[in-house]
Amino acid sequence: MRKFLVGLFLVIHAGTSTAGQEANFMAMRKAFLSGNAGHVIVYGQRLQGHALEPYAAYYRLRGAVINLDAIKKFISRYPDSPLSDRLRSDWLKALGKAQQWELFAEEYPNLIGGDMELTCYSLQQRLAAQDRKGYEEARPLWFSARDLPESCTPLFKTLMSADVLTTEDIWARLRLTLEAGNVGVARWINEYLPEGQGLSGRKLAAATDNPLRYLESQRHSIKTRGDREIALFAMLRLVRNGPDQAYAYWPRLRGSFSEKDHAYFMAQLADQAARRLHPNTLSWFAEAAKTRSPAVLTDDQLGWKARTMLRAGDWDTVLDTIDAMSPREQRAGVWRYWKARALKAAGKTTDANAILAPLSNEHNFYGQLAEEELGVAIGPSSAPHKVTPAEIAAIERLPSIQRSLILYRLNLRPEAALEWAWAIKDLDDHRLLAAAEVARRKGIYDRAIHTAEKTVQHHDFNLRFLTPHRDTLRGILKQQELELDEAWVYGLIRQESRFMSDARSSAGAMGLMQLMPGTAKWVAKRLGMKKYRNALATEVNTNLKLGTYYLKHVLTMFDNQPMLASAAYNAGPSRVGQWRAEKAMEGAIYAETIPFNETRDYVKKVMSNSMYYASTLGHRVKPLKQRLGTVASNQNMEKMAKEDVGP
Repeated sequence: MRKFLVGLFLVIHAGTSTAGQEANFMAMRKAFLSGNAGHVIVYGQRLQGHALEPYAAYYRLRGAVINLDAIKKFISRYPDSPLSDRLRSDWLKALGKAQQWELFAEEYPNLIGGDMELTCYSLQQRLAAQDRKGYEEARPLWFSARDLPESCTPLFKTLMSADVLTTEDIWARLRLTLEAGNVGVARWINEYLPEGQGLSGRKLAAATDNPLRYLESQRHSIKTRGDREIALFAMLRLVRNGPDQAYAYWPRLRGSFSEKDHAYFMAQLADQAARRLHPNTLSWFAEAAKTRSPAVLTDDQLGWKARTMLRAGDWDTVLDTIDAMSPREQRAGVWRYWKARALKAAGKTTDANAILAPLSNEHNFYGQLAEEELGVAIGPSSAPHKVTPAEIAAIERLPSIQRSLILYRLNLRPEAALEWAWAIKDLDDHRLLAAAEVARRKGIYDRAIHTAEKTVQHHDFNLRFLTPHRDTLRGILKQQELELDEAWVYGLIRQESRFMSDARSSAGAMGLMQLMPGTAKWVAKRLGMKKYRNALATEVNTNLKLGTYYLKHVLTMFDNQPMLASAAYNAGPSRVGQWRAEKAMEGAIYAETIPFNETRDYVKKVMSNSMYYASTLGHRVKPLKQRLGTVASNQNMEKMAKEDVGP
């Protein structure tokens, strides 16, 4: 009896100690965030020997006047902590700002993570050390449409002094920023132009405020290069408001611009039109190309030209357009697949198969389509590598894993995810799978999937494609008599939330199936849930009940085609009908030409996921092309618009 009481005391004491230590950590963190250095020290002392001890030391160090010796001592003591790299990064930025280049050069190679601010400091240091290659590496950084850190400004001034950056380069970046609508950045770049050659701030403000009114007032007064750039900027704003209006207005200005500027404008017009599936896209791309100074299209523009040609069925131009892309862009799976399809359409099957064969080994949407083009039957994946208890135990002993699990338990997800990423960054396949299994057992499904996806040779698709809450889901589908493909539903949930039931998006979507409040309320009303409130939307059973009902609703609306229903679930039913063409098209082409980047990526991943889930769940695996189906023409759009499309 006495041994029992002693054992019980030790268990209770251990539990209390764990809870107490975590409470100490949270109190210390709160003190750090509020700037209370005294409380940071008090609570931090109580964490000695605890897994989160590095945070106590880090918070103390950040709250004091630090020096190189203190930083090196911390890094030496906690080499397995991402806080060491964060501290090194902060210290390097301080060294760069102070231009202490000798210390910077000594410490910078040890940095693991980095950012643009440190990149510019590093290049400053290299130029100060007369490293000529630094000029070559620094120059491309200039050509950015976005604002860059202050550490880049001295770097660019050095490049200009050395004539590595010219006045033409300044004009080129000015156009990039105006093209992107980053007027504030454009004003800053404008200051680098020689006096009297830049943009008028007053005119730029007027063009930004009301582009059409500006053009009407200035179209007879376009004299300087700055005037032309502002007028082009105003025209691009008109393009975004409506391509037809911009195209109709352009002849009024055309005489003030060169052939090269005309080609540039037509390329911009065609690109924006392509993203709206505009019927004049083909002719506008052709006009951009037929001038005496044809436009040099960017990779993004070439991508939308290729998509337009896919919808038109012009395989020869698809091939030519992909060949015009940069080598890096051509290596993307999307363009390797469509290039192979274009080659097959031209009767060059051998050349096509040479592209498809290596692509078919990739575990993604295009790898699956490539398999089918080669005639390979997609069946169950090979036997997964099964991790051993010893491998799992070894992962659980890693300090970063221990810290991550505690931080997840404390609902400090950003810090927890950082620790997890640090822990797995150098793991081999077997240890990655062991880490994924640890995350799965702890219910941290997003980390389990993310970690399992990083394997290179040895895989476990049961970890990549987890099936939490399966009994609950099957019960709901049966109870509500929803004839939904379980593999497709799982593929969609995986993409929506990675099975994190408390997931919330920045737009307000909630739970496993990421329901918007209005949609959840609408479905709850349809289901007769009288006591429904938004707080219930993250509860697993309720979320699955509401989400699957709405999924069935959009599936029925779109001819029982999962691909279209997936697009509708993400972007809204009304848009999906608008993206149809005047004639039926292959489902893969429809998916490829969805105008919204997010929805296009979402649909491809959901449909790819459903293939893997069909295999891991033991369902009959039908080809991906069959799942994608054929999308009917838009002749029924008017009928669809009148239907009850829900929220």
